[in-house]
Amino acid sequence: MNWIVFDYGEVISTRTTALPSMAAALGVQQAAFEPRYWAHRDRYDRGCTDLEYWRAVGDDLGLAVDQSTSDTLTALDVEGWSHTSPESVELLAALAEAGASLALLSNAPSSFARFAERQDWAGHFRVRLFSGDVGIAKPDPEIFRTLVSRLGAEPADCLFFDDRQSNIDGARAAGLRAHRWLGVSTAEAALG
Repeated sequence: MNWIVFDYGEVISTRTTALPSMAAALGVQQAAFEPRYWAHRDRYDRGCTDLEYWRAVGDDLGLAVDQSTSDTLTALDVEGWSHTSPESVELLAALAEAGASLALLSNAPSSFARFAERQDWAGHFRVRLFSGDVGIAKPDPEIFRTLVSRLGAEPADCLFFDDRQSNIDGARAAGLRAHRWLGVSTAEAALG
């Protein structure tokens, strides 16, 4: 069986819109907040808790983050990443309707994964794998091994789309066929 595997962030979704509101919730400028938001994101995507992540961001900014603040920031963060690209969702629906075997492989914290699983678009995927749930993340070879194991597939049976070249390189090194996502038209061309 051939599988078509999609990343979520900036492939199915648009880029987060929540950076200004998260910075405001902490009472800091976005220019100070944003580098700290990204600096700790890999650890968050690999399974640290919401509170651990937001405390690390807060520590960098000289701010104490309690559970209530963490909950507020997590809700803003999830909402910020919740906006999907209509064209991408249409492509998923068309592929699913045509009988394609679809899988999702996303570097995302578990809190976002629980939100994502409840969304209509998630129903198009036969398998959904979120890095925060397994403690490993793209581009590590282990996450691609975990993916193909869950799919019951060989790496070469998987066509993977991601917006980051490092993840494409990691997928190819693991034996998957992979294309950098530059929009629906590039995916359609790769799908033939």
